[in-house]
Amino acid sequence: MTGYQSSHAFTADRLLLFGATGDLAQRMLLPSLCALAHDGLLSPDLRIVGTARSEMSDAEYRDFAREALEKYLPDSRRGGMDDFLGRLTYQALDASTTAGFDMLAAKVGTPDQGLAIFLSTAPSLFEPTIAGLQSAGLTGPKVRIGLEKPLGTDLDSSCEINDAVAAAFSEDRIFRIDHYLGKETVQNLLALRFANVMFEPIWNANYIDHVQITVAETVGLESRVAYYDDSGALRDMVQNHMLQLLALVCMEPPTSFDATAVRDEKVKVLRSLRAVGEGETVTGQYRAGAISGTAVPGYDEELGKESDTETFVAIKAHVDNWRWKGVPFYLRTGKRLPERVTEIVVQFRCIPFSIFEDRGAKTVPNRLVIGIQPEENISLRLMAKVPGLDREGIRLRPVPLDISMPDAFAGAVKRIAYERLLLDLVEGDQTLFVRRDEVEAQWEWIDAIRAGWVETGLTPKTYTAGAWGPSAAIALAERDGVSWHE
Repeated sequence: MTGYQSSHAFTADRLLLFGATGDLAQRMLLPSLCALAHDGLLSPDLRIVGTARSEMSDAEYRDFAREALEKYLPDSRRGGMDDFLGRLTYQALDASTTAGFDMLAAKVGTPDQGLAIFLSTAPSLFEPTIAGLQSAGLTGPKVRIGLEKPLGTDLDSSCEINDAVAAAFSEDRIFRIDHYLGKETVQNLLALRFANVMFEPIWNANYIDHVQITVAETVGLESRVAYYDDSGALRDMVQNHMLQLLALVCMEPPTSFDATAVRDEKVKVLRSLRAVGEGETVTGQYRAGAISGTAVPGYDEELGKESDTETFVAIKAHVDNWRWKGVPFYLRTGKRLPERVTEIVVQFRCIPFSIFEDRGAKTVPNRLVIGIQPEENISLRLMAKVPGLDREGIRLRPVPLDISMPDAFAGAVKRIAYERLLLDLVEGDQTLFVRRDEVEAQWEWIDAIRAGWVETGLTPKTYTAGAWGPSAAIALAERDGVSWHE
């Protein structure tokens, strides 16, 4: 999908990567850029400058990048790797002081078309980095900046970061990244809703009973110990990824597929979120257990101390507007769950009257399941008659209509989400990026939940690694007659 470009749009011929030696750069950014270059989607004029604390020469950084590409990029997409590596240069920088930014600016040079900056650093470095960019003349009208999360830990800190960025960049040059928005199936949710006549008339409280959004991980802390214990599941996953998915499910049809129209509708949803009441959230923290038959330690063991940080959260949410009034949205996310899965389940209401009941046949409601990862697919459960002569009664059975996206689009390149987002950053398309008022609406809702936890003394319940969270999460849905989709 190609969206709208603002009046300040330009295709940059310089890309500056902060955090260029970090895990994200190795796993996602460098492979994505190399794949785009392989497919001829990056201008031959685009030059890429990496910067981080580590001292490296250009040649050493190219060797570093080559190792990352050989590790994380499939063989089929490595064509032209040497040409891509030739685009790379490197400048060491301590971003906490403005002292080295003049040398960085010299390395970047003077772009003919414009400069795109990708900022993937610790939140504490955001403000000094912006100050350093300003001091070196790297914030002019032909410069745009992409910001990788986390953007703060609450509304106040988020506003502080956004104020610092806004002092140097206008909103139409700020690209706040939520990599879920770059996933094909997430964008297909918009196509499903707004490119097919059969769904939109029933996409409302009259026909939908409830919606479930699950983001489950099998991993534990891995290399994110310090960050995660300060953050927790609510701020790490719900505040950004899950609320963006909720907004896409709930938004009204935009007037067009452009950045302003799409984001206007999303922010209306986020502002319609009802404050979560007591008893509408469950938190948990995993203990030692097994994942796929392998024993794993508990959170407290991995952390090396006791903590009240939640590794699991389930929420019953409501969107109080005309379309969704009365429809519960069940959100859950957690670490050390039985499987890695991200999915949206739209559960439709029962039919108002069954003509088959007196023939012994039972019906179950239709269900739409949108799988986002690890498999991208869409499945619609419909009722169908089981073949037979029906002398002992009609038999009905739910039958799934499955669309596997890789199978449906055989031959199409499966892209990393960051490929699309980096290309949009370079070309100036903000449609799949998050606007400031969206971020702040998300934080307002999250902060109120956290304040409620403090007020009621809510602490995480333990659950065994490999389980679907604490039993209270099952009860959260089951008391409404709802079962989590597993």
